[in-house]
Amino acid sequence: MGRVFQFAVALLWASAMLPAAHAQTPPAAPPPVPDGPRYIVAYVDVRSEESVTAVQVLRALRDEARRAPGNLRSEALQRFGQLNQFVLLTVWKDQTAADSRRKAAATAKLLAEIKRIQIAPIDERTHFALSVGSMETNTASSAIAVVTHVDVIPPQRENGTEFTKQLADLSRKVEGNERFEAVVQTNRQSHFTLLERWRDRKTADAHLMAGHTRAFREKLAPATGALLDKRLYRLLP
Repeated sequence: MGRVFQFAVALLWASAMLPAAHAQTPPAAPPPVPDGPRYIVAYVDVRSEESVTAVQVLRALRDEARRAPGNLRSEALQRFGQLNQFVLLTVWKDQTAADSRRKAAATAKLLAEIKRIQIAPIDERTHFALSVGSMETNTASSAIAVVTHVDVIPPQRENGTEFTKQLADLSRKVEGNERFEAVVQTNRQSHFTLLERWRDRKTADAHLMAGHTRAFREKLAPATGALLDKRLYRLLP
């Protein structure tokens, strides 16, 4: 009985002395959301047979936002190959301006039209700027828009922020780039959205094989929390 007791004590002592490497270090708390512009990315999916109607409503929403106080930019995008999928991108001078737009009667009426034909609720995400350039661009008729959702696991938030910012900083210098913005989701700061504009499909594809783009994907691989979601769009005129 004494040997059993001694063995149990030794086992407990050894367990207590195990390295703490197996313990999960809690991720650092995200920093406060900074003041400044708000980027609203709204994903819209409608029934395929209602794509033409959706184009009309999305254009109206885009134009209504452009007239609203505090709007810095408003764009409606239609996905290549999935013509029933859209993005409405609006940029506002601050959170107050973004909130006021949601309360506008004209906006509510148009959103009701989308709700009638949607196959899923609008997925709207609010962001703040991480790495952005000028709001002004000279858009060619052949321009390609790319919207990419990047998700890293919370313990990798700081690393993800660093290499996502680096990607945007370098990509704006690439031949054929018209815009490359990296923005951070306000309520999940380990989620990022990349908003790209390229002169044409050729320059967009070439960017995928650029050294800094491939380096970004290498860094993202062990940190990712979900599959990289990259979608190509045309701008609705």
